[in-house]
Amino acid sequence: MPTIHVIDADGAEHVIEGDMKASVMENLCDHALPLDADCGGSCACATCHVLVDADWAARLPEPSLDEQALLEEEPTYQPGRSRLSCQIDFRSELDGLRLTLLPRR
Repeated sequence: MPTIHVIDADGAEHVIEGDMKASVMENLCDHALPLDADCGGSCACATCHVLVDADWAARLPEPSLDEQALLEEEPTYQPGRSRLSCQIDFRSELDGLRLTLLPRR
């Protein structure tokens, strides 16, 4: 089973099994990780903002203009690493994906 490696806001690492029929956000929520997902994955808020490890960020498709606009409004925005987890479709090429959760608002 493909995995996602998650560092939570307290620095603890979690390794979860990823469902390739779901977004990264859905996978994180299904494993009860501390992530808000207020808009349910419709790219209308930034509560599922995560930081993707630099090695993995280059493997992801570029964010859409809507996603980028939401990210740039975030005080914790980091160019090249910030993504909305609802906009990342988990697929086999992302087995081993590493990301960090930000503190909840």
